[in-house]
Amino acid sequence: MRLKRIELAGFKSFVDPTRIELDKGITAIVGPNGCGKSNIIDALRWVLGEHSAKHLRGGVMDDLIFQGSDSRPPVAICDVELTFTVERGSLASPYHELEEIRVRR
Repeated sequence: MRLKRIELAGFKSFVDPTRIELDKGITAIVGPNGCGKSNIIDALRWVLGEHSAKHLRGGVMDDLIFQGSDSRPPVAICDVELTFTVERGSLASPYHELEEIRVRR
């Protein structure tokens, strides 16, 4: 399996729906301080099951939801979805015929 796409909405600094497409090969997340690089990694960890707010650089789980800013109101929920492509023969039955698997939290 290969991570193909990350979709975030309301998660930490990603208040607006954001789609990140990942091509085959090596992917690097680069940008200036404060642009959300670590929040992308936190989103991956959260959707894959991390339960500790501390491990996601927060005090409580509500810290994962966009808390608002001077120009934007807070939101009530957050959503992260990962889309994986499935390489033929890489999964056991009954999943071996799937082309994609989506995990959402």
